[in-house]
Amino acid sequence: MASFDKSVTIPMQTSQRVRFSFHWTQKFVKQTAVIFLLLVLWEVAPRIELVDITFFPPFSTVVEGWWGLVISGELYAHFQASIIRSLIGFGLAILIAIPLGLVIGWYPFANELLNPVLELFRNTAALALLPVFILLLGIGETSKVSIVLFACIFPILLNTINAVRNVDPLLIKSAKSMGLPSYKLFYKVILPASIPTIFTGIRMAGTSSILVLIAAEMVGAKEGLGYLINYAQMNFQIPQMYAGIMTISILGFVLNFMLVSLERKFSSWKTNPNEK
Repeated sequence: MASFDKSVTIPMQTSQRVRFSFHWTQKFVKQTAVIFLLLVLWEVAPRIELVDITFFPPFSTVVEGWWGLVISGELYAHFQASIIRSLIGFGLAILIAIPLGLVIGWYPFANELLNPVLELFRNTAALALLPVFILLLGIGETSKVSIVLFACIFPILLNTINAVRNVDPLLIKSAKSMGLPSYKLFYKVILPASIPTIFTGIRMAGTSSILVLIAAEMVGAKEGLGYLINYAQMNFQIPQMYAGIMTISILGFVLNFMLVSLERKFSSWKTNPNEK
C-alpha cells in the first residue's frame, strides 16, 4: 500500500511542477513579447531609413554606447549620484507622509486644520518650484533632494488619507464591539486595511522621485543621469544619450517591481480575483 501511495504521489508532484513551469513560461512570453517587438522595430527602422539614423540610432548601437559608459565607469558614477538623491528624497517622503496621512485621515480636527494647505500645494507642480528651491537652497544636493521630497510626499500623503477614510466601517464596528482599545484598533484594523492603497501612493511617488530628479539634474547638476543625458545631447553623443534614457527606464522598472513585491508581502491577506 505504501509503494502504491508513493507511485501516485511522485507523478502528481511532477505534473504540478510541469504545470507551474509551463504557466510561468507562458506568462513570461506574454509579458515580454511586445517589448521584444519594439526592440526589433528599434533595430530595423533606422537601418531601412524609416527614421534618420543620425538622430535615432539602432538599438545595437545604443547598447554599444551603453556598454562603453559602463566600462569607463562613467555610467556608474552618474547612476550612483541619481539613485542616492532619489532614495533619500523618497525615503524622507515615506517617513513624513504615512504618519501624517494616518493622523489626518483618522482625526477630523487635523483634517480641517491641514486640508486647505494640502489643497493649495497638491496642485502645484514640483518642477514649477524648482527655481525657488535653487534660489533658497542653492544648486547643491539639498535642493535636489528637497524637490524629490516635495514631488513624492503628496501622492503618499493623499493615498494614505483616502485609505484610512475608506476602511470598511463594519470592520471598525466589529473591532469596537470586541472591546479593542483605540491603539490596537488602529494597529490591527486600520493600518492593515490601508496598506494596499498606501502602496499605490508609494508606487506613484517612486515614479515621481526618478522623473522629477532627472529634470532637476538637467537644469543644475554636474553629475547624475539627467546631467548625462543633457550633456550627451549638447555634444551630439546620440547613442550615449539614448543609453542614459534606457538606464532610467530600467531603473524605473526595477523600482516598481520591488515596490509591487513589497506590497504583495505586506498585503498577503488580500485576495486577488485575477489569480487562478
